[in-house]
Amino acid sequence: MSEKRDYYEVLGVARGASDAEIKKAYRKLALKYHPDKNQGDPAAEEKFKEAAEAYEVLSDSEKRSRYDQFGHAGMGGAGGYGGGMNMDDIFSQFGDIFGGAFGGGSFGGSRGGPRVVKGTNLRVKMKLTLQEIAEGVHKKIKVNKLVNASGVTFKSCSACNGTGRITRVSQTFLGAMQTQTTCNVCKGAGKMIDKKPADADANGLVRQEEVIELDIPAGVMDGMQLSVTGKGNAGPFDGIPGDLIVVVEEIPDENLRRDGDHLHYDAYVNFVDAVLGSSIEIPTVSGKAKIKIEPGTQSGKLLRLKGKGLPVLQGYGSGDLFVHINVWTPKKVSSEEKELLEKLRKSPNFEPKPDHNDKGFFQRMKDMFH
Repeated sequence: MSEKRDYYEVLGVARGASDAEIKKAYRKLALKYHPDKNQGDPAAEEKFKEAAEAYEVLSDSEKRSRYDQFGHAGMGGAGGYGGGMNMDDIFSQFGDIFGGAFGGGSFGGSRGGPRVVKGTNLRVKMKLTLQEIAEGVHKKIKVNKLVNASGVTFKSCSACNGTGRITRVSQTFLGAMQTQTTCNVCKGAGKMIDKKPADADANGLVRQEEVIELDIPAGVMDGMQLSVTGKGNAGPFDGIPGDLIVVVEEIPDENLRRDGDHLHYDAYVNFVDAVLGSSIEIPTVSGKAKIKIEPGTQSGKLLRLKGKGLPVLQGYGSGDLFVHINVWTPKKVSSEEKELLEKLRKSPNFEPKPDHNDKGFFQRMKDMFH
């Protein structure tokens, strides 16, 4: 599967484009690649679907915000019509875009016809460990959602004869004037419930548990929202289902602290190891690693393990793991230990002799990031 193009690039608009500019750009592409103008051309149909997918996200303020922040990963890899929606779905959703330019074809004629009602979105929280975030994970979750009841049947709305609109003709001083309004009985769906089970609601829907499988990309962040198209509540009267919004909740790690794509770890070494040097084992997001403590290591020294952080979301490489060295000072010592330390107290090598050329903590951090 080829990599998805940037939605703004697809529509040919700037990232700060207004809603009107986005709609205008989509209409231009939709008319250019419309199936009625390009019959038998699969390439044109794919471009038509690609434009519809881009418009479906960028015309929705919530989805656009997620896309601007997280890119395609914010759509859960399933945002828009590229993931299985058919042409009829596109026309039922955006039929008004085409105005009167087309009609009567297998896909045209949506304007003035019944309105397909979209179901409401579902929102769930998903807790992830730091290791799951680092590696990406396949999850199964249970959701309680509205689905079409078994055995429900529909019939054409008697008020609008299935058109979804009421036409009224009134006489004015200019002559007869015809107006169309959405049918207030079926709310524009053109359908009414014919038969339904006793446990179904007025729209023929019942609650049912469903297990949904998700692929969470590596590098997601706490609070990030992933959208899975079509996995929300069913649309009334066989309408388009809503989306499932998955909110990422990161479980704090007991050892590692996260800072974007970077990780931090506080390592404590004893006084002797700091003086004589040693090697210690530290945790990483995927296991453990050994690091060398050089002789004469000072408390506050910062070590950098390149690439041992978290993967860059929708990018290349990984962040780093920063190890903060802390020399542990004993709070209690035995009389024998005290005697040994007293002998060392006045030793020239134990007198503090800071190197004023050494950079401070904040300067060292700044240098590492630049």
